[in-house]
Amino acid sequence: MLNRVILIGRLARDPELRYTSNGVAVTRFVVAVNRSYTNQQGERDADFIPIVTWRGLAENCANYIRKGSLVGLEGRIQVSSYENQEGRTVWTTEVIADSVRFLDSSKSRAAGGPPDDFRPDNYGGNNNYGGNSYGNNRQKPMDDPFADDGRQIDISDDDLPF
Repeated sequence: MLNRVILIGRLARDPELRYTSNGVAVTRFVVAVNRSYTNQQGERDADFIPIVTWRGLAENCANYIRKGSLVGLEGRIQVSSYENQEGRTVWTTEVIADSVRFLDSSKSRAAGGPPDDFRPDNYGGNNNYGGNSYGNNRQKPMDDPFADDGRQIDISDDDLPF
């Protein structure tokens, strides 16, 4: 069986960070994802999808993304139910994200965003809790192969595979 979701969209509101009674961080936010077709008025509709992140990933999301931020995420769908005050069963559906990538450019993050070399996956593992059991997995960021920023690169014909 398979339950995987991949989404790219913009935050509809700021992330909301809370802690469980055991001190585990949990962040909730909503991602607006455009539909691939237009409605009768020629406008694109969007789906507003509730997202939940846990532990280190939750803290990073709360610290580095805001309403309007472009994110890509991967996770699983979770469906739950509860009984409301009238005694009716209410069903909820949300995505439990285990990987969130911050897709905005460094210019759009200039006001308080993460540094250019920040890699969200270096600060949390690839599990349902957004981190490993040993805390944050902080690794040295990879060198940027395009750091020359448009300057000419000296490559000989011998280096090309074709």
